[in-house]
Amino acid sequence: MKLINSKIIRDFAPQMDLLNTIGGGVAQPQVRLDKREQGVILRVALPSASPDTFHVALHNQRLTVYGAYRHQPDDELSAPLFMRVLDLPANLDVARIDAVQHGPELRVRIPYKRTNDEPRELDIRHEE
Repeated sequence: MKLINSKIIRDFAPQMDLLNTIGGGVAQPQVRLDKREQGVILRVALPSASPDTFHVALHNQRLTVYGAYRHQPDDELSAPLFMRVLDLPANLDVARIDAVQHGPELRVRIPYKRTNDEPRELDIRHEE
């Protein structure tokens, strides 16, 4: 006789993880910021979480990456797993930001703003 059914483990284990998180446990994502020539890439990995767990929000120059656990995809209630908030510097172009799920890793790509380094001459207005 099997003492533990694999279906029970499959259904019960996520709930135990959820209860641990609600009870004060913490899910620690691996977060890395890579600087590239074109911009920066924020990499977030939470190996035990599904890709649907990740969410990205942008308000002004503040980027929020968070994870929310739902036992079933259509559940209305969710439990927070983690949250990272980053204040982005002014030299990043938030209008061209994008997020890509690459396997178990979320990649948020933020390019640098395009600058016009060419000198230009300003017209001088005359007022009387």
